Amino acid sequence: MNRSTSIFPPAIATNLRDPAPGRTRALLCCGVLAGPIYIVVGLVQALTRDGFDLTRHDLSLLANGRLGWIQITNLVLTGLMTIAAAAGIRRSWRGVRGGTWAPLLLGVYGAGLVAAGIFVADPTLGFPPGTPNGPGPVTWHGLLHFVAGGIGFLGFIAACFVVASHFSAGRRPVWAAYSRVTGLVFFAGFVGIASGSGNPATVLGFWVAVIAAWAWLSALSIHLYRRVER
Repeated sequence: MNRSTSIFPPAIATNLRDPAPGRTRALLCCGVLAGPIYIVVGLVQALTRDGFDLTRHDLSLLANGRLGWIQITNLVLTGLMTIAAAAGIRRSWRGVRGGTWAPLLLGVYGAGLVAAGIFVADPTLGFPPGTPNGPGPVTWHGLLHFVAGGIGFLGFIAACFVVASHFSAGRRPVWAAYSRVTGLVFFAGFVGIASGSGNPATVLGFWVAVIAAWAWLSALSIHLYRRVER
């Protein structure tokens, strides 16, 4: 079949011809900034909140206590920024392979972050101070937090592999490999943290996975930002 008449979308957009490039760049900027905001705000809290231990507690627990509103805001804000980035990717990849599913799955991840902020994780493992030093009771909002986070994480992992397929078809092996590795690292971190937050190896491993995931989203957003026609 002649390439010009193929029913399959091209792998890589070569000429975006965006009717509103400024809007697309603004949306992609959200993808660049979401990760640094999440990590910096989370780390500052982790290092300053009484009773919080980076080797035992995952960041979701910071949504509890008098200052819990900070982490709730962090989750909701960066979740909305991720959804905005997904919209920017959708605009950048109109009509190309992966241009529908990659943004949709990243949007699921963003929505999962928002929901995880709304439905607060249950106090556990001695945090906040005064909480029994062990697993606590599971509440309805704690259960919804876990479900929302799980769905969001799976959406992100799937998005990594859709993006990898896009770049592989476009003969961008480095980007394809980077995307696959990111998806695998995040999957391993998710499995580890789901098995129990009290293990230092799984908690620190999840930190590595989260940083890798946000770095990938920032890098992808920068890559697409540079391709938007001015």
